[in-house]
Amino acid sequence: MNFQRGRSREEPEINLIPMIDVLLVIIIFLMLTTTYSKFSGLEINLPTAEASKPNEQPNEIDVAVTANGQILVNKSPLAASDVKAIADALRRAAGERQDPVIVINADAKATHQSVVDIMQAAQTAGYPHISFATQTPR
Repeated sequence: MNFQRGRSREEPEINLIPMIDVLLVIIIFLMLTTTYSKFSGLEINLPTAEASKPNEQPNEIDVAVTANGQILVNKSPLAASDVKAIADALRRAAGERQDPVIVINADAKATHQSVVDIMQAAQTAGYPHISFATQTPR
């Protein structure tokens, strides 16, 4: 039974102000609890393949990686190929030179891990300047 025949019904409406308040509190909470991570990396100077070979610099350490994974520092092979052994060999090869450039000559069929190990060893030894040797196309 409808006893209120003459009155019109009010349409229900959504009140937006409390919803905006709740959303602002959620946004502030998310901003305060978000963690930011910083990725560290190595500075790598990649030469272009079309460039001519630069003059030999006495402040370079040549590191070669063969196809089977053997590592040679200034043409002398290393007994072990772990990061610590490579870092020690780089320090010995640098001697008294300040901030040498590590030139990586990797075979095209060498594993990616061996090149990454050399880069990590250079960072461990404190040598941030790394360059990759390329071959000009024939």
